[in-house]
Amino acid sequence: MSSWTVRLLVANVLVFLLTSSSPETQALLRLVPAELPAAPWTLLTYMFVHAGFGHIFFNMFALFIFGPRLEARIGGGHFLALYLLSGIMGGLLSFTAPLTPIVGASGAIFGVQLGFASFWPKDRIYIWGVLPIEARWLVIIMTGIELFSGVTGSRDGVAHFAHLGGFLGGFLYLRWLARRAPGGRLRSTATESPEPPRPAVAPDRGSIERWESIRGETLHEVNRHELERIRQKLATDGVGSLTPGDREFLDRFSAGAS
Repeated sequence: MSSWTVRLLVANVLVFLLTSSSPETQALLRLVPAELPAAPWTLLTYMFVHAGFGHIFFNMFALFIFGPRLEARIGGGHFLALYLLSGIMGGLLSFTAPLTPIVGASGAIFGVQLGFASFWPKDRIYIWGVLPIEARWLVIIMTGIELFSGVTGSRDGVAHFAHLGGFLGGFLYLRWLARRAPGGRLRSTATESPEPPRPAVAPDRGSIERWESIRGETLHEVNRHELERIRQKLATDGVGSLTPGDREFLDRFSAGAS
């Protein structure tokens, strides 16, 4: 599994264990929007605090499912920035309920889900392991539910606008990332058109051997599927068909290969 995904999972679990046995610590780390000027750190720390086992379980399960593949695609630094910005933006939009304590990684997770759906919009997600739905429609439906619930005040106890803030933070970061990426590198893999031929330095034999030495069975499932996709492209269309993102993926996972 990707490094920042693991670190975030561990950090959330550790903080959950700490705050579960120390209500005082939870009160210190949670976000109360009206009290933010006196406790500015809570805009960051609140997203690592959870209200109960079910709360942290579903957030961390979503991070486990969507995080590794997205991190492999955009890189660890950008993944961490997307996660934190989505959570921070979620905290800022929670000012619609200034006296309500806000906890949980849901805003950050909503940003990660949006990132996943941006790159793989037609990938099917199985709700409860049974009901299939494309990632793009899942995000659209979830956004609609949160917007409706936030406006009508239904589902009390849920920070709906914090969730929407997560979507907004993720959207803004992905737009910024796409603008600064050369050649539109961060376009969706499901919809991108073939790249025009461009002058490039062909990889040397050493690089190809390193790529071939990657052991797919040691990778997380989503990274293993990505490796299989790239290897199929190599076998069918040759090295020239690899995008910069494909090469970066191979370089990342072959760095420690012998």
